[in-house]
Amino acid sequence: MGDPIVDSWMSLVALAVLLGVGIVALIEGGRQLALRRMRREPGAPQSGGSAVDSAVFALFGLLIAFTFSGAGSRFDARRALVAEEANSIGTAWLRLDLLPPAAQPGLRTLFRKYLDSRLETYRKLPDIAAADQELARSAELQSQIWTQAVSAAGESSTTTAGMLLLPALNEMIDITTTRVMATRMHPPLVVFLMLGALALMSALLAGHGMASAGPRSWVHVLGFAIIIATTVYVIVDMEYPRFGMIRVDAADQVLMDLRQSMN
Repeated sequence: MGDPIVDSWMSLVALAVLLGVGIVALIEGGRQLALRRMRREPGAPQSGGSAVDSAVFALFGLLIAFTFSGAGSRFDARRALVAEEANSIGTAWLRLDLLPPAAQPGLRTLFRKYLDSRLETYRKLPDIAAADQELARSAELQSQIWTQAVSAAGESSTTTAGMLLLPALNEMIDITTTRVMATRMHPPLVVFLMLGALALMSALLAGHGMASAGPRSWVHVLGFAIIIATTVYVIVDMEYPRFGMIRVDAADQVLMDLRQSMN
């Protein structure tokens, strides 16, 4: 299922807290650097770094917008794929009626086992090893379903069963690969590293600019740190919706309802 940059809700929270602490530290560090320069050169004019500050803040805002929008789009796409898989399995299940009656019970039993396995695959996340093991079991059941369906379609007195059932089975199998790839589809690690680096650099520049305003304002310092750390947390959480607080599990209800209808 891929190697995520986080493997649990706690590790995601720890990353956000670490980022928040780093932001506070760099705001204070930037402020101390500016104060040291002001003490060393009391009459010196303020450095003309506003253009650099604006460029860095603009780039940081652009990167946040880019990653947030992408994470939201991928989150919605993953939910849509759950419904698409439920539709493909449901269609194939109904088309089993086209097969000879003697071939149907065995295939229906395999379908129930297969859907149970598909649900269990995503329930086992964030345990990647267990999810991969269940995914392999699903692939084995797919092979058994396909082999038996081809054999039963060949025994049918008409070609209708094969023409309608086999494409539906093919779609049911293909959607598995599509969902796995959607689970693995994330921005490159360097994008997250750049996001964190820009957050820290923005904090340093913000602290440097705050030095000329007099005593530090903890409201602004902590507010900036909390807002940025929370925003980054939400972005990463949406990228891994089986690991944190923002979850796609509710979409699995359509598969559960389908499984209930198979009893």
